[in-house]
Amino acid sequence: MAERTTTTVNAALAGTIDIGGDLPVNRFGFGAMRITGEGIWGEPADREECKRVLRRAVELGINFIDTADSYGPEVSERLIAETLYPYPDELVIATKGGLIRPGPGQWTPDGRPDHLRAACEGSLRRLRVEQIDVYQFHRPDPNVPIEESIGALVQLKDEGKIRHIGLSNVTTEQAERAQKLTPIVSIQNRYSAFDRSSESVLDFCSLEGLAFLPWRPVEGGGVAGAAGVIAEIARRNHATPTQVALAWLLAHSPVMLPIPGTSKVAHLEENLGAVALDLAPAELAEIDKLAAQG
Repeated sequence: MAERTTTTVNAALAGTIDIGGDLPVNRFGFGAMRITGEGIWGEPADREECKRVLRRAVELGINFIDTADSYGPEVSERLIAETLYPYPDELVIATKGGLIRPGPGQWTPDGRPDHLRAACEGSLRRLRVEQIDVYQFHRPDPNVPIEESIGALVQLKDEGKIRHIGLSNVTTEQAERAQKLTPIVSIQNRYSAFDRSSESVLDFCSLEGLAFLPWRPVEGGGVAGAAGVIAEIARRNHATPTQVALAWLLAHSPVMLPIPGTSKVAHLEENLGAVALDLAPAELAEIDKLAAQG
């Protein structure tokens, strides 16, 4: 299969989305979870290549980077600062707090206010900023009412340590409860052409004008080996299945802000090729049917 040339494609082709009314970003971001070790634990196998990925992302017009204190843990945030600080004026860095890491591949919710305060202040230090552009509550803690967790973030926002508050891994009902306490600017849930379990949350974001950040947008690379509809559409467009899946996301909703991640420059450039891919309405409809069946 011929691969689309992507080295000159710029993220601006995806259009823009205005987060919180004052943070305009190109509608194709970068998720910085993969610039860590196996199991999202420890240092990456090729640290210099990960730094090249970050620099290349900015060169190609990606001005929204999503990370979290739990990625590594702490590794992703440190590497971002080491590579990109002082940050370009237009770069928006979003991070998250609310998960602790007992070990590789292990994720435990911790929504206690004291933990969230410590997590936020740790992210401020590692990212070398005085205020975090978008701070997202990583996952509701079943042992802590969401009002207590969001209340802690509201206090941090009042202190000027957080500019905007976002949510991650929430239901519509949880988002509505959070909105009663403070304006919410974004929601990050798992979503892809193969997993539309958060469709109602995406609809909520559309109605409320919130950015929707789909995590695992290409199913951890699983789309690359996709057979059937995705592969056939990719063949017709001289593209890759990954590019098709990302192009579908961009076309599916104007509030969609994909954040595919990688630790390789070549993969970054392949992903970004999606912004130049103009799928026909009939092709988008084919993928809609596939997703609905999934």
